[in-house]
Amino acid sequence: MSQKINKIVLAYSGGLDTSVILRWLQETYQCEVVTFTADIGQGEELAPARAKAEMLGVKQIYMDDLREEFVRDFVFPMFRANAVYEGVYLLGTSIARPLIAKRLIEIANETGADAVSHGATGKGNDQVRFELSCYALKPEIKVIAPWRTWDLNSRTKLLEYAEAHQIPIARDKRGEAPYSTDANLLHISYEGKALEDPWVEADEDMYTRSVDPRKAPDEPEYVEIEFEKGDPIAVNGVALSPANLLAKLNELGGKHGIGRLDLVENRFVGMKSRGIYETPGGTLLLAAHRGIESITLDRGAAHLKDELMARYAELIYFGFWYSPEREMLQALIDKSQEFVGGTVRLKLFKGTASVVGRKSPRSLYRQDYVTFEADQVYNQQDAEGFIKLNALRLRLAALGRK
Repeated sequence: MSQKINKIVLAYSGGLDTSVILRWLQETYQCEVVTFTADIGQGEELAPARAKAEMLGVKQIYMDDLREEFVRDFVFPMFRANAVYEGVYLLGTSIARPLIAKRLIEIANETGADAVSHGATGKGNDQVRFELSCYALKPEIKVIAPWRTWDLNSRTKLLEYAEAHQIPIARDKRGEAPYSTDANLLHISYEGKALEDPWVEADEDMYTRSVDPRKAPDEPEYVEIEFEKGDPIAVNGVALSPANLLAKLNELGGKHGIGRLDLVENRFVGMKSRGIYETPGGTLLLAAHRGIESITLDRGAAHLKDELMARYAELIYFGFWYSPEREMLQALIDKSQEFVGGTVRLKLFKGTASVVGRKSPRSLYRQDYVTFEADQVYNQQDAEGFIKLNALRLRLAALGRK
């Protein structure tokens, strides 16, 4: 190879792709490879990944439970901004990548590795997210992206390589999967293969985190979410840790068929792609957070947040979590959340989550001002001068056109 590598930390799932990458790295660079497997709530048993890494000769194996850190330090800050990409996508894949990259660099520092590696392809967004984050945290790190350099460019070649190198392949992995998936505690995504035609509807049996809304309960369910400084802290009066709270919202939302999205999105690398997402808990959280902001956030602050949200969401989608501009926006957003606290009541029914109640000790909603009954605090005659002053430039412009 053109550059000498002494030790590599690999983001390792234990699946076919990263197991082949592991052996390929060992053979190509003739150096030690450290594996890192993150539990961010993907719902898969991680023990097989450890066993396979051991079988492939890995001596340093990291298996880290990052669920609480993921939700507390990445998901919740993002939801304070009500961030959605292109108006609808709740950024479930995007927000996990900076955490994985952060831990990759930490492990590289702990083990003395001079390179990190990942299994993202050269067509997608994840390669950008991983590598921008790694370079931001350790500028001198070397990044190895096998999918951009090797000749194992088909599933057939991957399987042939695995068999030639005695890499175990699960029986259900030998057949061509109908789509690829990525999962964590916030969401699960499906894309590629059977989903590549954006005109074709996905099969109902694909979904794993939500029931068909038509088969959801015939009676609505009400759920109350309590907030403090913009973050949820309790569900139905029960205080929960960040990860347990999101898991509870996933359960409630999934039960009622909430959180499905079929989207053709614009990737950072330039192409359009079709993805299908299930984000039941995140959908409830977004609705509830906007609900509590509606009574606790000043109009000017709320409107400014909405103006900045698209830019903030784009930074996360593109992989700029560790950029100075994202951190600047985060400081502004966090400042806005100082008094965003109280309780929101949602109504869950047949695929929808509707805000039907909100209350807060910090509420800016004043019934004595908005009532249609007689009041002692608002002089309606004041509105005449307010309107005339705001109309002045419009009137002058109209006169000038005559």
